[in-house]
Amino acid sequence: MSINSHHDIAERLQSRDATREPIAVRIVLITIALIFFAACLLLPLILVFVEAFKQGLEVYFSALVSPDTLSAVKLTLLTAAIAVPLNMVFGVAAAWCVAKYQFRGKAILTTIIDMPFSVSPVIAGLMLVLIFGSQGWLGGWLMDHDIKILYATPAIVLATVFITVPFVARELIPLMEAQGSEEEEAAIVLGASGWQTFWKVTLPNIKWGLIYGVILCNARAMGEFGAVSVVSGHIRGETNTLPLHVEILYNEYTFSAAFAVSSLLALLAIVTLVLKTWVEFRQEKQNNDADQSIS
Repeated sequence: MSINSHHDIAERLQSRDATREPIAVRIVLITIALIFFAACLLLPLILVFVEAFKQGLEVYFSALVSPDTLSAVKLTLLTAAIAVPLNMVFGVAAAWCVAKYQFRGKAILTTIIDMPFSVSPVIAGLMLVLIFGSQGWLGGWLMDHDIKILYATPAIVLATVFITVPFVARELIPLMEAQGSEEEEAAIVLGASGWQTFWKVTLPNIKWGLIYGVILCNARAMGEFGAVSVVSGHIRGETNTLPLHVEILYNEYTFSAAFAVSSLLALLAIVTLVLKTWVEFRQEKQNNDADQSIS
């Protein structure tokens, strides 16, 4: 065995010893993490389903098939069906610009993408009220042309789009920056067009990151409350999404119905976590296969 090999082994053992904690410390840290997980995540999730089925299956399913619940489900699905594709297109375009090009205002674009993370959803809803409300910048013109945006589906979609803007872009930007532009440049040198380069080279390289961002974007779109609450008007059966419908049911003391509808959102969260874990596994497997092929 060479001297360098001995040196590498010694460095590995030294770094392993440097990060090794006493057993008591590890037990305490793991216990704290498990208690936090059980108290803040697992227990509330269990209680949602316990309360939802507390009065039996008949009450549970009657709450789910009520006209107001079905209307909320339809509006939630419609909002997600519009907001997610829009943010997917924007996220890919923004990530492409940030990762592949150098231009003035690049830092400003990155800051704008992150803005929904730093702005309260309620403030985002109020911004839409200031723009489209009757006393807003465009309110008078909209009323004169009989165009209704605020307290209707368009405002709910706009609020959701704003809140979910960063998810796809923020997932793709570091991925595309790490991959570089060599493969795209090689494809263009070989005669590929811009669209061919995107579909044949770029998209296959980012597909798992894109799917991951879309999953998170969809979960946030269906679960958004603050911004949608401000611009919806809380019109029962018309402008209430699932989170708003849960609030109304709870405020009316129909707790079983509120928890029954909440269980739909809880199931969405569970499905999102399962899909997120699967995508992470597939992405890690793809990266390992690529590393093995290179080596």
